[in-house]
Amino acid sequence: MRLFANRDYRHLFGAQVIALFGTGLTTVALGLLAYDLAGPRAGMVLGTALTVKMVMYVVIAPLAAAYVDRLPRRTFLFVLDAIRGVVVLALPLVTEVWHIYVLIGLLQAASAAFTPTFQAVIPDIVTDEADYTRALSASQVASTMESLLSPVLAAVALSFMSFNWLFLGTSAGFLASALLVLSTRIPDAGPSTHTKAWDKAAAGIRTFLKTPRLRGIMALNLVVAAAGSIVIVNTVNYVRDELGGSQSDVAWMLAASGTGTLLAALVLPRVLDRIAPRTVMMTGAGVLVGGTTAAVTLIAAGLTTWAGTAIIWTVIGIGMALIITPTGKVLRASVDRAAIPEVFAAQFSLSHLAWLITYPVAGWLGTSVGFILAWSVLVVLAGMGAIGALLLWPRQDGRGATTSLVTTSRHVPSTDRSTLAKAA
Repeated sequence: MRLFANRDYRHLFGAQVIALFGTGLTTVALGLLAYDLAGPRAGMVLGTALTVKMVMYVVIAPLAAAYVDRLPRRTFLFVLDAIRGVVVLALPLVTEVWHIYVLIGLLQAASAAFTPTFQAVIPDIVTDEADYTRALSASQVASTMESLLSPVLAAVALSFMSFNWLFLGTSAGFLASALLVLSTRIPDAGPSTHTKAWDKAAAGIRTFLKTPRLRGIMALNLVVAAAGSIVIVNTVNYVRDELGGSQSDVAWMLAASGTGTLLAALVLPRVLDRIAPRTVMMTGAGVLVGGTTAAVTLIAAGLTTWAGTAIIWTVIGIGMALIITPTGKVLRASVDRAAIPEVFAAQFSLSHLAWLITYPVAGWLGTSVGFILAWSVLVVLAGMGAIGALLLWPRQDGRGATTSLVTTSRHVPSTDRSTLAKAA
């Protein structure tokens, strides 16, 4: 494939894949560490840790995008990967819950700066429009494969080792990712049109607020976060306490959601060639509302079975992929090339702002009053997000605007692309 003939992209993609799998193993291990330290209150501990993560993402990501053009990007990415590797290596040594919060804060501060910088690098390395679209798809496939395979690898590993060893594997992954980043030729960012850092940080958010399809994506972020919080925060307590499962069973149940994501990801590239991204994403919202409603119904009726839970988790994985997979394409089609770092950083922060709302609901409310009420609140939030997306993203701003903008931008000077983006 022509895309992977590009050495720099190939190395960066390898760095992304390795770091993704390291992050996936950390997610599984962190839940088990929380259960080891807090038992039945693990959901609250995990919810708090993930809330700290979201605060870091919401605050730091736009600032990183604002200042990245002033830094040597290859060195910056290398240092951030190295920091993550060292911090994860310290997680097995914690003996108090507050230690988790401090280390997660450091880890996610580095991740919050890494992701928007990495996303902004890709269009500078992959300059062909068609190859860039393929690069977006490849990144999504890597993410979906990680969501499936990381829990499976963790389940296999946990059958013969303690979960603490997963942190060691994660640390090695981040360090390997850092070395791959160091082997690439990443150009420094071009000068920004914004003279003040905060103006650049806020530019992407302003673009979201004035663009109908991006306002719709803001609402869809809430749908994804509401459904995803049930899986990410509550699986460990649900499997261990409600179903009586083991550490390995927790990983296998997380893999069920990843299976749904992978199944959708395999089908979506062809679907998106024929069906508007808006239609696909709204369908995903409906699937997630239905999946979270089914989860509440299952536990309220006392029908907590392995098969029923696995099916619902798989459905949630499918719904999340239907929304997340087309998002990059919609973002890219909404702005000219110079604004890509800003709009991707804005999406990074705004999507995690939604998780900042839903993680405490799943963790704190789920621990204090039980899954039924907590998940019912998340169903309401998912429904609000779905309705908001339908209202904020007009049907006429669907496929036509997205497709025509991407196609046209290949044939017009970059100075005219901004006008096209604003018109859409």
